[in-house]
Amino acid sequence: MSQTPNAPETPASTPVPARSPQRFLLAGGVVAGPLFLGAGLLQGLTREGFDFGRNALSQLSLGSLGWIQIGVFLVTGALLIVGAVGTRHVLRGAPGGTWAPRLIGVFGASFLVAGVFTADPGAGFPVDTPETAVPVLSAHGAVHMFAGMIGYLALCATFLILARYFSARQERRWALACRLVPVAVIAGFAASGASVAAFTAGAAIGLLWLSAVLVHLSRRP
Repeated sequence: MSQTPNAPETPASTPVPARSPQRFLLAGGVVAGPLFLGAGLLQGLTREGFDFGRNALSQLSLGSLGWIQIGVFLVTGALLIVGAVGTRHVLRGAPGGTWAPRLIGVFGASFLVAGVFTADPGAGFPVDTPETAVPVLSAHGAVHMFAGMIGYLALCATFLILARYFSARQERRWALACRLVPVAVIAGFAASGASVAAFTAGAAIGLLWLSAVLVHLSRRP
């Protein structure tokens, strides 16, 4: 009577490499924030007339090279939506598993809208633009601002929902940070009237923390 040899067993101490599709989807959301901020930093340093202390990154969509920032908005939005799909897979059945991915998707969609409807010129950018802000927002400028407001409110809500998820997993530091980051984001936006740099900092904190959270979720067994 012949015997079929058993397949070699994987030692308990050797982890099996995970190649789950959701990790690749999460990677899209991870790179979205650094891509947007890195592209904005590079352009801000090289575009004539741009001043980080006076101009928002959104204004880089204006001028002869504005197509670059428009493309950055669209790519960032698409990557965030991809990350939202990955988040839905990872959080399925967990606290916050329904609304956190949806709100990340809203955040991504806000970048798509902001890419199509550009910000208004002002504060000397593009070159030859009056130094003062436009007295009345244009239609496309108003849509751009409204999309950004909705998007970042959705992001702040995402963090508060994820705080519940991390609390359920006894990850108290992550839960606490998810409650504090929205405060920093909203504080930066509230101070935008006095300092554009504060607005940029608040937006950057939100984007980078989302990347950190998605990296953490991608390591979940």
